[in-house]
Amino acid sequence: MEKVFHSAEKRGKGEHGWLSTRYSFSFADWYEPTRMGFGALRVINDDRIAPASGFGMHSHRDMEIITIVTEGAVTHEDNLGNAGTVPAGDVQVMSAGTGVTHSERNLSPDVPLSLFQIWIETKSPGARPRYAQKAFNLSDAKPGETLIVSPDGREGSLSILQDAFISEIALDPARPFSYAMKRKGNGAYVFIIDGTIEIGGVRLGARDALGVSDTDAFAAAASAPSRALIIEVPMG
Repeated sequence: MEKVFHSAEKRGKGEHGWLSTRYSFSFADWYEPTRMGFGALRVINDDRIAPASGFGMHSHRDMEIITIVTEGAVTHEDNLGNAGTVPAGDVQVMSAGTGVTHSERNLSPDVPLSLFQIWIETKSPGARPRYAQKAFNLSDAKPGETLIVSPDGREGSLSILQDAFISEIALDPARPFSYAMKRKGNGAYVFIIDGTIEIGGVRLGARDALGVSDTDAFAAAASAPSRALIIEVPMG
């Protein structure tokens, strides 16, 4: 099993007044040649957006963009005709394909917005853009794995145009956990939301991450109730 550890403290930083963000991989003005991505995974941004602010209209193409809202609500609008609110507990996916223009704003006058935004390369360029969202109530999940993104919408997950899977795991010290890769040859990037988790002899705290590859499965153990994202992606 190959492992790569990324410390929370060594993530990139963006402080813009209305936006406080941390970058797991090179993004915007932060460039780190050793942190260009993990397989098809290109972005994990840990964003906190002030009330009455947000991202205005901007465009993407040929990227699978997943937004996991943890506090507050995103007000979404795009040129495909989609408009609405994505509250905490919901997950939003956009397959940008040939191009999509959208805005993501925090319209609350007093409640901050916190979210994880994840970008995964599209399997084949030039697809028709798509948008979807779904409530998962992840903060109330029982110990175990909740699949939230997959290539085919299995187990009630949202589908994207890549052989990738995103799960949130809730771990309890009394219940050992093992993760099996859902596609042979994929790797998994484990991003700790909160708590403490040990994988392959590496101890991980909140916002630390561990990339795991060249294995079909791995075990994870928590010393206290903990949560993490497992982002499984093609490595080629």
